[in-house]
Amino acid sequence: MKAAILIVEGKSGDNSFAPALEKAGYQVCVVHTGAAALAFLGKLHLDLVLFDASSMRSSGARTCRRLRRTLETIPIIHVRAEHHGLDHSAEADVFMQRPFTPRKLLNRVRTLLPVDEVKEEIIRYGCVCLYRTKRSVEVNGQGENPLTPKLALLLEEFIRHPNEVITRRQLMQNVWKTDYIGDTRTLDVHIRWMRELIEHDPASPVMLRTVRGKGYIFHISSHPEETK
Repeated sequence: MKAAILIVEGKSGDNSFAPALEKAGYQVCVVHTGAAALAFLGKLHLDLVLFDASSMRSSGARTCRRLRRTLETIPIIHVRAEHHGLDHSAEADVFMQRPFTPRKLLNRVRTLLPVDEVKEEIIRYGCVCLYRTKRSVEVNGQGENPLTPKLALLLEEFIRHPNEVITRRQLMQNVWKTDYIGDTRTLDVHIRWMRELIEHDPASPVMLRTVRGKGYIFHISSHPEETK
């Protein structure tokens, strides 16, 4: 089933987020007042609420607090106008300030919605969780980070071969589909990016280590203090 999102926005509909969310495949319902939002609860199972205060006359903080009391675990995104400060008294899960792109909003929405493990292929190793279908990674439950196609393939290669030394040639063959290793600067850059995503201290990696003269080894210790 499509995730259901309730949008609370001004009546003008200018710069509405509804079209972008509908295009992304979500079931979208729109109301124009806080009272209508509260009255809507119970009519449909909701997965997320987007309160666009930037299109309304008030900050909506009071309504967001009432929504939080009722919905409890349902995530709420609170959007403010460019020249208005973020009102954390709204008790939302995420605060965003215009201007921002629809893509940025969609990324935030995806991280807040529960993963459909029936549709999403998930590969786990220790504290690292690779969401293969949507190409993102989560470490220690600290939230997802998007991956480029090559980074997703590179991480999958390491996760599927833990505790094994993987040569640079193997990585070029399996990820970049080439036998040419005369210039592996691209691989070096991607290894650096990978460490920035999964390591606590990328400069002193403990999970993705270099094996001098051979390649790399991906290992997650059973001792949590070693991978913090």
